Amino acid sequence: MTLPKILLAALAVSTPALQSALHADASRAGAAAAASQMKQLHVADGLEAGLFALEPMVVNPADMDVDHRGRVWVTEGANYRSTFQKWGIQRKEGDRIMILEDTHGTGVADKATVFYQDLSINTALGICVLGNRVIVSSAPYVFILSDTDGDGIADKRELLFTTDPGQADHDHAVHAFVFGPDGKLYFNFGNAGRVLRRPKGGTHEVPLHGKLSADEITGGEIIRDASGNEIADTGRPYRQGMAFRCNLDGSDVEVLGHNFRNNYEVAVDSFGTVWQSDNDDDGNRGVRINYVMQGGNYGYSDEMTGAGWGQKRTGWEEDVPRRHWHLNDPGVVPNLIQTGAGAPTGIAVYEGSLLPAAFRNQILHCDPGQRVARAYPVTRDGAGYAATITNLISSDDAWFRPSDLAVAPDGAVFVADWNDSGVGGHYMADQQLETMTGRVYRVAPKGNRPTVPALDLKTARGAVLALQSPNHETRYLAWTALRTLGRKAEPELGKLWGSKTASSRMRARALHLLAQIEGRTAFYVAAALKDSDSDLRITGLRIAQQHELDVIPLIKALSKDPSVQVRREAILALRHNKSAEAPALWTELAKQHDGHDRWYLEALGLGADRQWDAFLGAYLGSVGTAWNTPAGRDIVWRSRAKKTPELLVKLINDPATPESAKPRYLRAFDFLTGPEKDAALLELLGALK
Repeated sequence: MTLPKILLAALAVSTPALQSALHADASRAGAAAAASQMKQLHVADGLEAGLFALEPMVVNPADMDVDHRGRVWVTEGANYRSTFQKWGIQRKEGDRIMILEDTHGTGVADKATVFYQDLSINTALGICVLGNRVIVSSAPYVFILSDTDGDGIADKRELLFTTDPGQADHDHAVHAFVFGPDGKLYFNFGNAGRVLRRPKGGTHEVPLHGKLSADEITGGEIIRDASGNEIADTGRPYRQGMAFRCNLDGSDVEVLGHNFRNNYEVAVDSFGTVWQSDNDDDGNRGVRINYVMQGGNYGYSDEMTGAGWGQKRTGWEEDVPRRHWHLNDPGVVPNLIQTGAGAPTGIAVYEGSLLPAAFRNQILHCDPGQRVARAYPVTRDGAGYAATITNLISSDDAWFRPSDLAVAPDGAVFVADWNDSGVGGHYMADQQLETMTGRVYRVAPKGNRPTVPALDLKTARGAVLALQSPNHETRYLAWTALRTLGRKAEPELGKLWGSKTASSRMRARALHLLAQIEGRTAFYVAAALKDSDSDLRITGLRIAQQHELDVIPLIKALSKDPSVQVRREAILALRHNKSAEAPALWTELAKQHDGHDRWYLEALGLGADRQWDAFLGAYLGSVGTAWNTPAGRDIVWRSRAKKTPELLVKLINDPATPESAKPRYLRAFDFLTGPEKDAALLELLGALK
């Protein structure tokens, strides 16, 4: 979360009265002050916000999670940016991870436990509770903290990953992990993460407290993806912030998308679709929400040179917010929605039923810059998605700074409020522990009292019921129990999968686990690909790839699917596939491009990656001389084949090409290399003389 430059300027020129309101004030602390500030909250129709916790129980809540018991876990930021800011260490023992509990069902926390406290987790930007193991992201570390004796206090610390130590204590570093429906972990880091390392010796136990040695942080190898590329901001091929997926033990790390600025947190829905927010350079009104198309480049910097968005380029957008993301470049995935100025933080997908329909199955997101937590109702838009904005909770109080949100087992949403006049960008106004505040709100229907659904993980029936929870940790526990049961769980999981009344999201959760049963993967993938719901067909194809099935016959079956989104997924499944049939299949899918759908076009680009000569050759061989159509011109613009420069010259020299379109084709040359490009540019230069 980054403080907009405009706010810094306002601080410099504001009146004494305004400055007083912006700076720390002890009168803002305590129950009476909190009650007064709550009067300025605006909550969506039919809902109310209750004050669950406040200082001194919790201060400066940076990130949070909710466990299967409804307890709220919070990382604190009393020592925010203490390594280089003037206020220094405010809590000498280090920041805390708090467990806040409502033991009486009143909606108010009455018990607080310090799960862990140490200087190594100052303002930890991520927490993920998975049974007795808690993944904590605090750059340059990713720790696993365990409570092995069940007393609510961590007694074991392991090192899972490390990032660039030169960017420790940074807002743009590693963020929270989340458990996915496929049994994998999803996480990300912003453009200060820079590199992802596996610790020397792999994941291992380290002393429970204290800093780690330099060798501990940098002694391990940089992790490589399945193609052997280092996961590092080097441009070979990755740049800037990245989104990841890995196994529960940290193995098999995949880069899902890259070239973000500060992709603060990641969320994944039951179909395995990944969503996240990203922060613009402060003050440029370019904050965005992204659907993370696997393998996608998201355009914060120039793909080839690494140049910043402000460096002049051919054909750039007139408006700065769109120019900010290189959206005029071939190879950049579109944004779901741009939300203007702000400072995005926590995100989740709400798959509960307690909140009104407008929020169900939608992305929920915090933006402390705009002092709001809101939803982005998503609709299909060609091969991608479009979104609108619906507020969940906002405030007129300048100190309301929602930093994160999480869903409880009963479907209520907890919202953490850092509560400061200005936070992020390595700045906070409240710079003394004695005056620091912090709030946690419970958002639920009016009059609703919190409940914790009974949890039965000893039977397959009980575990399948728990699998349908809106709460992440409950789902993790259910997934683990069902995975252990294996074939014994198949009848109950099969009931959910075959249900005519269950939602497609609940059926998808069952499908992921059914496909985990030994010897049953292909059977359930085949069933999913025949399902009437396009999202389940997509899920089935994703499962096939994760289980390394031969996807070529599956893509054949889906190559003329009536859903353009299913066809998008089929194209993505061809990425780096060396089958002799792949070029023809890509051609069949490319011929269905309408010439207007940028989502579909970028999927074609990702599907053809590293095989452009074969794929474009097959396409041109199929369409012959009739390639110069809106769709064909789009494909040529996006392509990276040796044949591409020649075709771009033909388009630029074509009398039918409008002058306004020519900069687009000229820009495409910047993404090509080799003698074919040089020859084409000489030909073009000769034609211009």
